[in-house]
Amino acid sequence: MNGPVSTLARCAIYTRKSTEYNLELAFNSLDAQREACEAYIKSQAHEGWRLIPGRYDDGAFSGASLERPALQQLLADVRAGEIDIVLVYKVDRLTRSLADFAKLIELFDAHGVSFVSVTQSFNTSSSMGRLTLNVLLSFAQFERELIGERVRDKIAASKRKGIWVGGPVPLGYAAVNKKILVVPAEAAAVRTIFARYLELGSIRALAEDLDRRGVRSKPRRLSDGRTVGGGRFGVGALAYLLKNRFYIGEVVYRGEVHRGAHEPIVDSALFAAVQAKLAARAVARRCRLRGSPAILSGRLFDNRGNRMSPTGRRALPLLCLPGRAAEEAPAARIGQPRSCRRDRGARPCSAAQPPQRERRRGAVALQ
Repeated sequence: MNGPVSTLARCAIYTRKSTEYNLELAFNSLDAQREACEAYIKSQAHEGWRLIPGRYDDGAFSGASLERPALQQLLADVRAGEIDIVLVYKVDRLTRSLADFAKLIELFDAHGVSFVSVTQSFNTSSSMGRLTLNVLLSFAQFERELIGERVRDKIAASKRKGIWVGGPVPLGYAAVNKKILVVPAEAAAVRTIFARYLELGSIRALAEDLDRRGVRSKPRRLSDGRTVGGGRFGVGALAYLLKNRFYIGEVVYRGEVHRGAHEPIVDSALFAAVQAKLAARAVARRCRLRGSPAILSGRLFDNRGNRMSPTGRRALPLLCLPGRAAEEAPAARIGQPRSCRRDRGARPCSAAQPPQRERRRGAVALQ
């Protein structure tokens, strides 16, 4: 005859798989973990253990972080007092970080929740059980770090051989069957960008020229279905493109340059000429800023995004757009330019007039 059943204990099963491999199968690793946990709960039915409805399954999520949707839902239910026991197949399914595990155990203890690993017998209520658990988590964290080191070593070895190992593909190329191939139309646009920079000598002027020509950045489709890029070039994006050694058939990894396995689309002489002009303009700009008595030169922008600079012996007031009230004009901003054309016919803004005592020779004064 069975004895009386103790107070019911609400049990939740958490499962995790690090990769997407075989997740599409009818019976995958998540199902196997859950089946083992369900069998363990049935074996403890005389203790009042009951499985609650709902699943907490994280497929293709690493154990190095707690930012997992199913785990976050599990923790929310723990805080709401809806769970008494959390079961996992192995400890490393919950987390591979010793620090994260300590936080989770602290949260479970604060809400009176027990933690059970069905394939590793230990009792977290005793000091010896906690020691065993910490040793297991230490090995799990060691394994995760070891895997990371192997991946980094593999990437470094591939880079040294000039092999593309993933990531955003630059304009002018496309990834086909894990190989980098040249896209003729985009390659022609890249050559135009390099050639036009030598003619114009200014990245900002180059961005305006490309916009007039209809040259756009490379569109990219993200894993969630969204598409980014495909718009007009910004100054920062053009500066990065002009310095990218990938276009001359080289791969840069941790400061080292290696010969790439892909085909170059820019001539080495053209690339060298562009680098020389970029370096010369950078030196000239630094010298100009260092030699100027106005320490804020090149760092202040008016309400329309135009760069402000000292003119003559008196500071110029901020300019407002014609027809707009002075109080509607935002204050001058520091280090935040905005692309808009300069309006020579703009009127001075009386609200932005600096007091006489704050004006300084050769510098822009702010209210």
